[in-house]
Amino acid sequence: MTEISIIAVGGYNEMGRNMTAIRVDDRIIILDMGLRLDRVQIHEDVEIDKMHSLELIEMGAIPDDTIMKEINGNVCAIVCTHGHLDHIGAISKLAHRYTAPIIGTPYTAALIQHQIDSERKFGVRNKIIPIEAGGTYQISDDLYIELIRMQHSIVDSIFVAVHTPRGAILYACDFKLDRTPTIGLPPDFDRLRELGKEGVLAMITESTNATRAGKTPSERIAHDMVKDVLLGTEESDVGMIITTFASHIARINSIVHFAKEMDRIPMLLGRSMDRYLTTAKELGYITLPDNVEIYGHRRDVDRALKKIMEKGKDKYLPIVTGHQGEPGAILSRIANGETPYQVESGDRIIFSANVIPTPMTQANRYALETKLKMKGARIYDNVHVSGHAYREDHWELLRLINPEHVIPAHGTLNMHSAYLEMAEDAGYELGHNTHLLRNGEELYIEE
Repeated sequence: MTEISIIAVGGYNEMGRNMTAIRVDDRIIILDMGLRLDRVQIHEDVEIDKMHSLELIEMGAIPDDTIMKEINGNVCAIVCTHGHLDHIGAISKLAHRYTAPIIGTPYTAALIQHQIDSERKFGVRNKIIPIEAGGTYQISDDLYIELIRMQHSIVDSIFVAVHTPRGAILYACDFKLDRTPTIGLPPDFDRLRELGKEGVLAMITESTNATRAGKTPSERIAHDMVKDVLLGTEESDVGMIITTFASHIARINSIVHFAKEMDRIPMLLGRSMDRYLTTAKELGYITLPDNVEIYGHRRDVDRALKKIMEKGKDKYLPIVTGHQGEPGAILSRIANGETPYQVESGDRIIFSANVIPTPMTQANRYALETKLKMKGARIYDNVHVSGHAYREDHWELLRLINPEHVIPAHGTLNMHSAYLEMAEDAGYELGHNTHLLRNGEELYIEE
């Protein structure tokens, strides 16, 4: 009998630092190695390259993978579902402990390489293997990995199916069932339907937005919302700044092309904007207009902001980091008067991002908006749609896959509870075929 267990390493008590291990007899596959952003007061432009892994584990910033020492088996592969830091941010700190290749789609693999290249504490020599969505990776005769195309708020996202002698284990973190994406193809529903018919032993799935009723709107809706705010105005000559996730290539692509319609020069500001967009352009995911200006280093960013003030705010559309109010991010520095850019009465600040629901980010965002309003800025909030599935999307996926066992991940206890209640509506039973795991626990999937 093949023995199968699921080890909850990180991301089961909280949002962030996602890491799950699947053990098939003595072979182990690790899924994601992420960072918990709020634990180090981090944002997309902060570097943690000189910090030690044990220090970061102590802070609760990366998964406590010391529990892996107690698991009997060898790690055969590390597979990452997409390029967000809460899924790849700990690779440069932890991957060197495992003699295993790192697998991801081409964009994810490129971002992982960036993480490793900037690491200053550890030498990560794991082989990185880019595999297109739809591809497979063979571990042994009776064990292989399949990458299934999915949509999320970053390009090249996937589900991972681990095919074992007892059936597939589907790792479904993070996702949205977007049938009309603005970049890339819709999720591979045909393959998911086939997988469900073949039989799925267990599904591990995010619970982030399981508390939210209904269905997540398509990115096409966000595209139209951003267009309406940028172009649907008679006050077209005021200063405008828009902020969104640097990794949200589809959203930034929309903004850049709206800038052309506004007859403004799009200006991407911030290290992470530079890294994510330049990589996406090099790999052919987007085509940027010739007049796009990208500045990554702080000195160059300040020079660019000075140029905007000198030549006229109505000629540029700055796209910046800092929508969570992170100290040191560009928008926070603008609000604090630490850059040459002066916010004046009537200037528009557009937040094309949600507030990450942690007390720290909510407080930072409140302080940021208050400072901007005190300078006379008009705030356009939540011009955004989520990259995470709402409750009815979870219902749809659960019915489509019909797994024997379900384990919610990537969320707080409150989020897991909402998911488990939804699963009960679909006929599942807690403790029998739905399971609540906490960080550090191992679940044996019985025959």
